[in-house]
Amino acid sequence: MLASRSLSAIKKSFSTTRSMSNKVAVLGAAGGIGQPLSLLLKLSPLVDELACYDVMNAPGVAADLSHIPTKSKVTGSLPSPGAWPRRSNEGLGEALTGAKVVVIPAGVPRKPGMTRDDLFNTNASIVKTLVEGCAEFCPDAVLAIISNPVNSTVPIAAEVLKQRGVYDPRKLCGVTTLDVVRANTFVGALLNKDPAQVNVTVIGGHAGITILPLFSQVPGWKASQEQLEAITVRTQFGGDEVVQAKAGAGSATLSMAYAGFLFTENVLKAMAGESITQCAYVESNLTEAKYFASPCKFGKNGVEEVLGYGELSAYEQGWFDKMMPELKAQIKKGEEFANK
Repeated sequence: MLASRSLSAIKKSFSTTRSMSNKVAVLGAAGGIGQPLSLLLKLSPLVDELACYDVMNAPGVAADLSHIPTKSKVTGSLPSPGAWPRRSNEGLGEALTGAKVVVIPAGVPRKPGMTRDDLFNTNASIVKTLVEGCAEFCPDAVLAIISNPVNSTVPIAAEVLKQRGVYDPRKLCGVTTLDVVRANTFVGALLNKDPAQVNVTVIGGHAGITILPLFSQVPGWKASQEQLEAITVRTQFGGDEVVQAKAGAGSATLSMAYAGFLFTENVLKAMAGESITQCAYVESNLTEAKYFASPCKFGKNGVEEVLGYGELSAYEQGWFDKMMPELKAQIKKGEEFANK
């Protein structure tokens, strides 16, 4: 699994001899996550075309990015003005047509005191609308859902795609890479080790206690109970740490953008034939939960295989048992929203 990366290596990471161009669309490109995510994708040699879409400011973001001297073409689109008779959103269609990967960070950010579930009603509607566009304009693209609450928005996306007859479980992922990035960073600090050399498997979901880092599987580290408790809770609630530190001015945007970039670039590498395994929140039969984050092997068509997560320690099993009812409830909430 690849969850850490030196930015100085971005331009050296991949051969540019590819037979087909890679178009990546970012929906919500003018937001707190969308702008730094789009910047990182503009720097990637794997991206030939970057389509930025948002309800406002996307053309300005694209114009700004277009001055960066990398090979990728950048476009910026807004929703089409209302019309009668109703017609498709041409701005969204322009952004999505031909896209191989669609990354969706669109939505409202968390504020102090808010849980991911508090975001549900607003972000659920946004994701539903955007995925309807994906079903129409790029049904074969891999969708990478960042919009919270991911535990519910991925099931919403799945139901929308099913309703349109284009659902492919290999091509729908919730991005949980930030949980892995945090776990690696926190372990690296404890061990006085480069986090890039740490690889923690994180399973479950992407909210609070549904996030379960498997620190027992980190080679050569025997954590004390006190360390284990502190680092597990910090990984689960790392987003709260950032929200509180920003004092109402935002949420974890920069680290999430980095994580979203890592995930997207790995998907593109896998499409080009490179062997890639990374954690993702996908349709799964590993547990009683219909969707579950675990290591996944990626290939040319997205998720090739959902892999197991190994043995849990007694401590981890305790968290697992607490997690499952909440995760299943959040999945059900998403499905019910999409089908109401």
